[in-house]
Amino acid sequence: MNWKEQLKKFVNTPERLSTYVNLSEEERAVLSDNKTTWGTTPHFASLMDKDDPNCPIRKQVIPSALEKQNCYGMEDYLVWKENRATDEVRPDSIARQYRDRVAFTVTQTCGVYCRHCFRKELVVDGNLKLNFNLDEGLHWLAAHPEVRDVLVTGGDPFLLADEQLEYLIRKLRELPHVEMIRFGTRTPIVLPQRIDAGLKKVLGGYHKVPIWLNTQCNHPKELSEETARAVYDLLGCGVNVGNQAVLLKGINDDVETFRHLHQKLLSVRIKPYYVFYCEAAPGIDHFRTPIEKGAELIRDALRGHTTGLAQPMSVVATNIGKIPLMPDYYIVNKKAKEYTLRNHKGELTTLPNIPE
Repeated sequence: MNWKEQLKKFVNTPERLSTYVNLSEEERAVLSDNKTTWGTTPHFASLMDKDDPNCPIRKQVIPSALEKQNCYGMEDYLVWKENRATDEVRPDSIARQYRDRVAFTVTQTCGVYCRHCFRKELVVDGNLKLNFNLDEGLHWLAAHPEVRDVLVTGGDPFLLADEQLEYLIRKLRELPHVEMIRFGTRTPIVLPQRIDAGLKKVLGGYHKVPIWLNTQCNHPKELSEETARAVYDLLGCGVNVGNQAVLLKGINDDVETFRHLHQKLLSVRIKPYYVFYCEAAPGIDHFRTPIEKGAELIRDALRGHTTGLAQPMSVVATNIGKIPLMPDYYIVNKKAKEYTLRNHKGELTTLPNIPE
């Protein structure tokens, strides 16, 4: 089944979902009352556990009654997060937290409508209406020479047709101040069939403005053989692939799963990059952990237990940019002449304190 056929058979009704899993009574009740956008590809649905409602993929895809609870999520979160209420005049497609780089949103269509999505108000709930016009965004970028780095996002930008992506990439490369193009896409995970000959032709070739790609994989169960092949093909096009996981309560917030996820990512040639704290979008309280949890998992599951290549940075995304959440667990003491350091086993060593 190619990627277009996957989308034609999108799993977004209880009837279609029932061909992949045995729905619990609670899941059926929530789906019958659901008014939000939900669903995923047949490929991703096929990775679900047939009988376990706590399957980490099912919990990311199937709506939950817990989404109606909202103690900590911010109303109008996306307007706040993407600085859409500032004095700067920008088209809807441009979100900005930094001077020299922006997020260029080109679609709100997805290959999986993640229940934890930070753009939930726009993509899942439909409460926020925005216009993602490619040419308006390109015109704004042409008028802002301080922008050197463009993150193309959505929705999922790889759900655009090859011709649209070729046009977008070509126009971005024509801007003399753009030095880097990045794509945020879950297609390598949820729709690996998208990485076909046509897309590889669009992405491939040597260029002075490189393309980088970050995907989102949150659990080792998501990493299929089809994903491994898609990533290999992307690397063959000169496109490096990183991972931006979201820390999700009950899905990847235990030591064993967290370690397995990051080791398995490397086994399919995906470089762990970030672990995001689950953002303050409304209706996703049930996915959030304590803020310190990401750094603790990096310390307890990865440091000293696997290669440094597998170790992401724990961050939270905010309206003023990404903020690292990496407490210093390793400097135990600092004296005039030396530091005392502790490794993952609790063993101590010293280094000289070098004056500035």
